Amino acid sequence: MDTLSPVALIDDDRDLRRATAQTLELAGFSVSAYDGAQAVLAELTADFAGPVVTDIRMPEIDGLQLFATLKDMDADLPVILMTGHGDIPMAVQAIQNGAYDFIAKPFPADRLVQGVRRASEKRRLVLENRALRKAAENAQETLPLIGQTPAMENLRKILRHIADTDVDVLVAGETGSGKEVVAQILHQWSYRRKGNFVALNCGALPETIIESELFGHEAGAFTGAQKRRMGRIEHASGGTLFLDEIESMPVATQVKMLRVLEMREITPLGTNEVRPVDLRVVAAAKIDLGDPEVRGDFREDLYYRLNVVTISIPPLRERRDDIPLLFSHFAARAAERFRRDVPQLSENVRRHLASHAWPGNVRELSHYAERVVLGVEGGGVAAVPPQPAGGTLPERLERYEAEIIREALTANDGDVRRTIEALGIPRKTFYDKLQRHGISRGGYIKGK
Repeated sequence: MDTLSPVALIDDDRDLRRATAQTLELAGFSVSAYDGAQAVLAELTADFAGPVVTDIRMPEIDGLQLFATLKDMDADLPVILMTGHGDIPMAVQAIQNGAYDFIAKPFPADRLVQGVRRASEKRRLVLENRALRKAAENAQETLPLIGQTPAMENLRKILRHIADTDVDVLVAGETGSGKEVVAQILHQWSYRRKGNFVALNCGALPETIIESELFGHEAGAFTGAQKRRMGRIEHASGGTLFLDEIESMPVATQVKMLRVLEMREITPLGTNEVRPVDLRVVAAAKIDLGDPEVRGDFREDLYYRLNVVTISIPPLRERRDDIPLLFSHFAARAAERFRRDVPQLSENVRRHLASHAWPGNVRELSHYAERVVLGVEGGGVAAVPPQPAGGTLPERLERYEAEIIREALTANDGDVRRTIEALGIPRKTFYDKLQRHGISRGGYIKGK
């Protein structure tokens, strides 16, 4: 028990007040004792961090009147009533009106201590949730890049410093860390915000399509090209072009993209016309393009052309102090979306937030908050029954394998291709394992 956990104790009987205070102090509480209701009301405020323990029968203002006044001040303040046998019906009525507990005199010391401990824990959770909600409200100024850790403060400082320049930017970060969010912020905080923000995931398009998507084409440029189409690069002129997973861009397209970066001009498919473009390019990669062994066939000259400014987004596990704040924000957003009440931060959720590795980073945390709001327990989309710690080695390996698959699905929004790439297993093996472990992929798909 935290030795600084406060308790307000009110009893007009001096001897009983001293004895009760001593019992609570020996149990590890910090007790503020008062001989009457007026004294405590003169000092107690709505942000008092502990419960109130009060006798019912007192002169001038009795315990029930004190409880009613405290309830008006803060309905979530736990009030424990100490009662004589004749006052029990009144105490029961007070419980129905919102009092936390009542203890009949004479009471065992353990009964009092346990009641105060439970009330103190409830008060701690209430105040913690209030603080998180307030912090989430204050964080609206930094949306959508929320965080109070030094790493996030430094990231926002860098973004503000370079946002209004025309320098191209390379954003590095793990899956789900918020690379597109950073690109959008660079756009919104720059003078280019009146132009278009155009995003293209280079890993989501086949090689036969990506060049037409980027550069556009004229009617008849290839089979099926029935009319002229403006490409993403030209559409982004005057604004910002965001190229996600640029490490997946085909080599032939990389050569043409290098010319765009150097000359700021394009030549659409099916024409010799050269068109100037005025845009800023923000590229994102989830691998280290600066490492020759990692970047593979990604062109070194294109990497150096993009690497004028590189912004690295810290993974969630390296800024764990931001996790409760982010969870509170995502939970509030999910509650509004699903038309549910914002849930209190339970001890089980607190433990998961503190202990989970968050391989899917902010995206995974957002999905977890949605599941909590929907009342689904645990880290999976479907409630997973508690598993015993023991068992044979094959049983333990089965449980561990199922958890790895769930984490991979969460990190990749249920996308089969990305999930099996992350797991390094064949597609048939992946589906076999889903069936064996009773995992439904559909619930992990973003938006479901």
